[in-house]
Amino acid sequence: MNIKTLRFVGLLEGISFLLLLFIAMPVKYMLGNPILVKYVGMGHGVLFVAFLAVLFIVCEKQKWSIKMFILGLVASILPFGPFVFDKKLKKLEQPESQA
Repeated sequence: MNIKTLRFVGLLEGISFLLLLFIAMPVKYMLGNPILVKYVGMGHGVLFVAFLAVLFIVCEKQKWSIKMFILGLVASILPFGPFVFDKKLKKLEQPESQA
């Protein structure tokens, strides 16, 4: 696994989180229909766990500090965090792709 994989899983996780917050939850509470929360929430949960697993593997492989893992963890909890974290990863990916 590499930074590119981490960025891709982070993108999917971030999109699923926004879908859950801004589409599925309003539909549940405004229209009384919880079906979207069931499926989008399950998908987001799987992607959240996958993101943390890939983050852990990449941190180990790249020899990053625990600080980087914690930044990724915090970013995955905040609504637009994965996209902000992706910018940081993109900067770190540049030297890797040039080598």
